[in-house]
Amino acid sequence: MSKNILTDVEVKLTGYLSKKKYPDSFRLIRVYDEKYEREFTFLTNAKHITVIDDADLYKKKWLVELFFKWLKQHLKIKRFWGTTENTVRIQISVVIITYCLVTIVQHDMQLDRSTYEVLQILSISLTDKTHQHDLFDETNFNDVKEQLDPLISGLFI
Repeated sequence: MSKNILTDVEVKLTGYLSKKKYPDSFRLIRVYDEKYEREFTFLTNAKHITVIDDADLYKKKWLVELFFKWLKQHLKIKRFWGTTENTVRIQISVVIITYCLVTIVQHDMQLDRSTYEVLQILSISLTDKTHQHDLFDETNFNDVKEQLDPLISGLFI
């Protein structure tokens, strides 16, 4: 992997305000990733670890970023209810479990609707005693979108 290290240099900010706000130096790392056939550039203040370890940390950080992007796009989490690790874990777990259950219902009932539509129909009819097959056969998605009072505000919408 060391042959893939293109640059490992120490840099300092030179602008007056930048230098005043952060007088310490940074480490500029450039590596070539053969797997993705791509060059990556990292700017870090972690001077105590190897270039390889630093690149691996950034890759793992990127995987976390991609996970949160997927959560926001697919599970419709607009904001977290709290800031503690436990609160975020619980909310993510609840949303993932809900998503999985909705996907199972969608699959088992062979519904020709998006997961989002199924989720919306289920969310407005949780207390409804209509049989599920009838519920999905008779529900027009446009009617669902016009509902103004979601059951759990901000969870999925």
